[in-house]
Amino acid sequence: MKRVLCAFIAAGGLLCVILVAAPALAQKQGGILRQYINDSPAGMSIHEETTVVAERPMMAVMNNLVLFDQHVAQNSLSDILPELATDWAWDEDGIKLVFHLRQGVKWHDGRPFTAADIKCTWDLIQGKSAERLRVNPRKSWYANLAEVVPNGDYEVTFVLKRPQPAFIALLATGMSPVYPCHVSPAQMRQHPIGTGPFKFVEFKPNEFIKVVKNPDYWKPDLPHLDAIEYTLLHNRSTAILAFVAGKYELTFAGTLTIALTRDLQKQRPDAVCELPPGSVSTNLIINREKPPFDNPELRRAMSLALDRQAFIDIVTEGKGLRAAAMQPPPGGQWGMPLDMLEKLPGYEPDFAGNREKAREIMKKLGYGPDKRMQIKVTTRDVPPYRDPAVILIDQLKEIYIDGELEPVDTAQWYPKVQRKDPSPLGAHKVRWRSTILPASDQGEPAMNAFYEHHQDSIRFGYRCVDRILSGTLRSLSLLEAVATNLSTPTSGAQDRIR
Repeated sequence: MKRVLCAFIAAGGLLCVILVAAPALAQKQGGILRQYINDSPAGMSIHEETTVVAERPMMAVMNNLVLFDQHVAQNSLSDILPELATDWAWDEDGIKLVFHLRQGVKWHDGRPFTAADIKCTWDLIQGKSAERLRVNPRKSWYANLAEVVPNGDYEVTFVLKRPQPAFIALLATGMSPVYPCHVSPAQMRQHPIGTGPFKFVEFKPNEFIKVVKNPDYWKPDLPHLDAIEYTLLHNRSTAILAFVAGKYELTFAGTLTIALTRDLQKQRPDAVCELPPGSVSTNLIINREKPPFDNPELRRAMSLALDRQAFIDIVTEGKGLRAAAMQPPPGGQWGMPLDMLEKLPGYEPDFAGNREKAREIMKKLGYGPDKRMQIKVTTRDVPPYRDPAVILIDQLKEIYIDGELEPVDTAQWYPKVQRKDPSPLGAHKVRWRSTILPASDQGEPAMNAFYEHHQDSIRFGYRCVDRILSGTLRSLSLLEAVATNLSTPTSGAQDRIR
């Protein structure tokens, strides 16, 4: 008997999968898993991609040194499992992290995996190698990494500049695979070579991604599947109809809303749905170095104008969660409690009063019903981004700001943000996006990666972050660190518009 298991990611979307009975699933070998993906990535290189539309398919092709246990809902340091590493240990000073590596592992082209590949990978990410990544979204994760030192073929040491107890959490995310020394970054974009359970077959932009079983995989009796085929579908309605018709066994998280989930369940009454907390946050990015957004009063007005609960009610039918920079409870351990969150500008319960304050600020800046600001709101050209961007434009109208939606293809989105593309003549530009926090909610790496990831567009909160990263987290327990973080005042939190 088949059934459909559905999981809705609170800020992302629905995930549905057709399952057979558990005992049969545990023993069955062979078959092709078919899934659709709602977008087309620029390439297949995880280290150059910023979204999960490349990461999820290519995780099956690659391996990490270590990986979070995929069966545990909330990541933690206690749930990190070995992959290409067999074990690891810190030195007494907490600066050197030594890994012993698995022997006998081969790359998909038959070359042996060694410690040299580890060094090549992180030298590439840090910009130390002769070749360069075309886009390098996670370079800042490793700002505290001094060097990677191989010791023979099967031992490698990560040497840090200062103690960072949660550093290993960065290595355990799906965004941290090991690359082969002998394969160029250009080839990894189009035909990646890994050590994982599946071999890459083909990628046709806007059409499909295909991977096939690796018969020489180093984990015994895995994988169970013969292949996985991903169809790239931008049209949400087409994807849903195809799933209902049985063309796919698995949907892609982020493609369905709660309303669409109800419709799907009517057509597939055997569906079983869950609503776990998600790790995707929707936020407004402003380049505060560019006029007129260099004026903090304008940024404050925009923050005060946002009815955050309306976004939640419209997009997720009240199921989403308000948050600041960190993932809120229950999914996250570091998110601000609601009583503290509501003290931030724009988060106060008096929404009507906030919006009136925003209008007063705009009038002082010279705007009003007869003189409105014209802006462009750029966002990724996929429904989970476009839908809230439309709501944003509608809300900003209430404070004399008229926005024009400018959808951007995913392959161009991050490069445009990174370059801080100039606005068209006569129009100011803001960006609306969803941000996936690092896979670990362990505090130090998560805060570091989140703040650093946005430095080119909003640059906020560094005094607070630098203070935390330079000393607080070295000596405090998790609860003490959370208390310190939440009690540290920062202008960054005031500039944050979510």
